Amino acid sequence: MAGRTQKAKGRVKESVGALANDKEMKDRGRVDQAAGSVKKHAAKAADKVGDTAKKARDKVD
Repeated sequence: MAGRTQKAKGRVKESVGALANDKEMKDRGRVDQAAGSVKKHAAKAADKVGDTAKKARDKVD
């Protein structure tokens, strides 16, 4: 779920920029999409780290 909204918002901005022939709006849309992707991947990495830490704690106990 993390980043999905930002990616969607970016797609809308990019589309509006394309329709309005507004390069700045298109670029902001692309930046929002990239930021959404980063958030998504960071959330996945955090989940993996959490899962690995839990497995390690379970082995110790």
